[in-house]
Amino acid sequence: MANPRTLDKRRKSVRNIKKITRTMELIATARFKQAMDRASAATAFTQRITQLVKDLTAAELEFQHPLLEKRESKKKAVLLVLTSNRGLCGGYNGNICRASFPRLKELREEYGEVELWISGKKGISIFRIQKKMTPDKSFFNFEDKPRYEEVEAIAVDLLDAFQAHEIDRLDVAYMKFVSTSRQEPSVETLLPLSGLEGASESSAAEAKPAAGSMYEFIPSAESILEEVVPTSFKVKLFKCFLDAAVCEQIARRVAMKAATENANDLIKFLSREYNRARQSRITNEIMEIIGGVEALASS
Repeated sequence: MANPRTLDKRRKSVRNIKKITRTMELIATARFKQAMDRASAATAFTQRITQLVKDLTAAELEFQHPLLEKRESKKKAVLLVLTSNRGLCGGYNGNICRASFPRLKELREEYGEVELWISGKKGISIFRIQKKMTPDKSFFNFEDKPRYEEVEAIAVDLLDAFQAHEIDRLDVAYMKFVSTSRQEPSVETLLPLSGLEGASESSAAEAKPAAGSMYEFIPSAESILEEVVPTSFKVKLFKCFLDAAVCEQIARRVAMKAATENANDLIKFLSREYNRARQSRITNEIMEIIGGVEALASS
């Protein structure tokens, strides 16, 4: 039988841990709501501008933007992996990295050179341990509130490199938000924009023009496309960061809730064992007293 004092110390330790996990669960819940509001606000705009670029790609326009052209060259690709800086969020980072490993292999086979960009300390650690790889570029400044200005700086670098033919493709691996009960690891091709995902099938079918373009550009297609096409890439990349922030907080909330429930179960078990040990010790002490009394009486 275990020592009651030892059991009591373990029970106090578990209670303290439970307070921490419960607090982290509440913090994750509050951050999730804030991140969710930001992601929801950006969803409609991102979907609409993504659909617009998809339609323009399908339309027979005389003017072609460099970001919309279908490239034959396959010299270099970039894989951007979005993970978290902190742990205690279940399988969030592991699932993203496991989804990116096959795409990394495909890109290596298809392209001569692949650059690995990783956002988040956990992703860097997983790639270093499992793949013995260090990222060509790393980012640590994205937490639960990614700022558009920070994402735009990355997007501008990628756009400049793509238009200068320094890279021919960009894939982004991140956790895609579907609903509060469903998030799935996803790897999407963001450059070239002709392979852009996110447009609905029905709208894509409607976008097939019978003859010529379905759009009338005023003052000119060039001036409008010069603004719309790069912006569509920036907001699409920003939406990936927003989705990643929302999913990270959901994963952390679920993990901390499970830890709190496990702590409750462990406290119940330790309390039961403590009561048993304490009762056994009391019984032994009573038996020793009775034995001593009987010994004195018989002498």
